[in-house]
Amino acid sequence: MSYSFSSSETQTFTLTHAKHLASKVSADLKRIQRLYGSPNDSTITSYENELIEFLKKGYLSEVTYGFQRDDKWIEPTLRYTSRDLAGMTADDDDPGKIKPNANISGANFTSYLIKNSTYHNLSSADQESFQNTLPFKRTGAPAPGINGYLSSDRMYSSGGKSLDRSSVKNY
Repeated sequence: MSYSFSSSETQTFTLTHAKHLASKVSADLKRIQRLYGSPNDSTITSYENELIEFLKKGYLSEVTYGFQRDDKWIEPTLRYTSRDLAGMTADDDDPGKIKPNANISGANFTSYLIKNSTYHNLSSADQESFQNTLPFKRTGAPAPGINGYLSSDRMYSSGGKSLDRSSVKNY
């Protein structure tokens, strides 16, 4: 006698999953704030709310938060790349491990977000409608360079999606 077993699992990404991922990013930003004095609480809240909307709709390619000097990202800067896990499982690391004592003199804290093809395939009206749900408006700008290199160091996952975190490191 022969037996066969198969299993199928479908996972729906929900607002709860988006909030879980965004809360990890927010915790990273709070750690940067504690170590370097920026960004302030209201900016962190705005970044978190924006990220929730992008994750919920599936429009995020990547977002970078950190310090820029001379149009280049410097330590401590974090980049999060959105990925669909396609049924695979992934780690859900704890936030943290932000390098203390980096030289941020003359640098400003900012962020840079890249939307994915799902967003760009929307009609202009749908893009505008989505933009109106966000806590602030982003304007087009060239992508900043990096003073150093990116090192993958954390992965946050929930609901079949992940945010892969990379940190800017000096050479």
